[in-house]
Amino acid sequence: MAHQSALIAEDIHAYLKAQEEKSLLRFITCGSVDDGKSTLIGRLLWDSKMVFEDQLATLQSDSKKVGTQGGEIDYALLLDGLQAEREQGITIDVAYRYFSTDRRKFIVADTPGHEQYTRNMVTGASNAEVAVILIDARKGVLTQTKRHSYLVSLVGIRKVVLAINKMDLVDYSAERFEQIRQEYASFVAGLGFSQVTAIPLSALNGDNMVEASANTPWYQGPTLLEHLETVEVVEEAGLKPFRMRVQWVNRPNLDFRGFCGTIASGVVRPGDEVVVSASGQKSRIRRIVTMAGDLPAASVGQAVTLTLEDEIDLSRGDTLASPQEAPYHVDHLEAKLVWLHENALKQGQSYLLKAGSSTTPARITELKFKINVNRLEQETGTELTLNEVGVCSLQLDRPLSFDSYRENRATGSFILIDRLTNATVGAGMIHQPLRRSAGNDWRQLVLNRELRGERLQQTPQAIWFVGQVPEIVSEVARQTENKLHSLGRHSYLVDQVPGQAGTAELVAKLVDAGLIALVPLPLKSESERVRLRGDIPGKTVYCDFAGNQTDFDTPQQAELTVSKSASADEIAEQVAREFFK
Repeated sequence: MAHQSALIAEDIHAYLKAQEEKSLLRFITCGSVDDGKSTLIGRLLWDSKMVFEDQLATLQSDSKKVGTQGGEIDYALLLDGLQAEREQGITIDVAYRYFSTDRRKFIVADTPGHEQYTRNMVTGASNAEVAVILIDARKGVLTQTKRHSYLVSLVGIRKVVLAINKMDLVDYSAERFEQIRQEYASFVAGLGFSQVTAIPLSALNGDNMVEASANTPWYQGPTLLEHLETVEVVEEAGLKPFRMRVQWVNRPNLDFRGFCGTIASGVVRPGDEVVVSASGQKSRIRRIVTMAGDLPAASVGQAVTLTLEDEIDLSRGDTLASPQEAPYHVDHLEAKLVWLHENALKQGQSYLLKAGSSTTPARITELKFKINVNRLEQETGTELTLNEVGVCSLQLDRPLSFDSYRENRATGSFILIDRLTNATVGAGMIHQPLRRSAGNDWRQLVLNRELRGERLQQTPQAIWFVGQVPEIVSEVARQTENKLHSLGRHSYLVDQVPGQAGTAELVAKLVDAGLIALVPLPLKSESERVRLRGDIPGKTVYCDFAGNQTDFDTPQQAELTVSKSASADEIAEQVAREFFK
């Protein structure tokens, strides 16, 4: 399992190529104080052979001086490097570490457990794809565990490892493990996690860290490292519409004018049409220029210079985007804020809002409510204090181009800066635009399906579930409604209506209202479904429980076909994954 270096001596080029082609996983560890986060990462570094000889010598010396294990190796000291951390035996700042195994490369952020350092934890989670949430088996689910779980969900992490640590101190009790697992599952049921994997551990002793432990014969799941090596992480940003915020206009001579920036999402190629979201002007990509030469295509994370076929007005802070799915461009927006400063946020106060390369003055016009992250309840208030979370309305001095954070983490986030001290005081995640924006009088609005869908942050459509077993088809639709609700989507199950004409009319009205209509249809003919669907936008899920595709004349027209071997909840998960990424 550990990283092997024999190939370095045999063929350095093959070794470097193998390293380059490995997938990369960014994950964080979080949880309450003294749950063993630093020890867990230190043990992973130790067992993956990523502790060098000089580090080992220092670790052995420091373990005797300031360790907490009676002179034995204290793995936490590999992470807790600040003097204050070693004196107190706690983590204060975010510590990033890199390690590698034969199967994957990792960047791990060890985040603080104390409530007063919650802002540091949010910083560490902002770029992570998986969260390892530790729980002390003796203490169970604590307030800080709940706080961190909510914040992990808030920043968009959807896969969680529930690391129930210190199992050696509860005699490796299967009953205690199951009790904690069920309590945690009940709390996070509405947070929108797509996967929660519970693993019993003893980070200090190495139980279920790299190899299965003989002390937990009742546990048949993966070890922690095995799970981290195999967990599927889809690079969703590459599947999103193209976005690039301009950082610099490169004008070295009269014959060259390029726009430099890092691609936030999507893929761009020469010849692709793009739009400047601020002005609506369109052009096409002529070249993708880099120091190494022109590229045939560029994708997420690449820093490039784009040249256009037309001379259009474009400057630092503007956004180049796909014209088919352009971002919002407004001066009023709604966002969730995590407050990071000792001085409280107050309604009406003005700050600098920085999103990418754009900076503009912004005023908090309304604190709609605060969120009690311990109980997941809304509370009224007029200010946000350190580490509190709230939903606010903001008015900007000039329009900003953005997406909702749920759709695009890179272009849906911002920070607030104090205008006097330049201190970063808040981190924001944009919900939606507010229709009071400049040049957008509400009296002139013509409400339609698209505008109502924007308000709900979703694409209105109908999902038709078709199959020859009515009871199973209805159960699949019902489970899908539950799944979409857990993801924060607004849907409605149409399961009992009189006649096909009534069904079509009701579904059309639901979609026009901005909802996702879920319609189970035990039909025998594809032509019947086509007539019923009409011009209502949506997709069809074909439930092939018979295994012979005899329901339809032409069943291949369904956007998704599921087999009889899958359960209703598994199909619901698949529908959500395929249609609502």
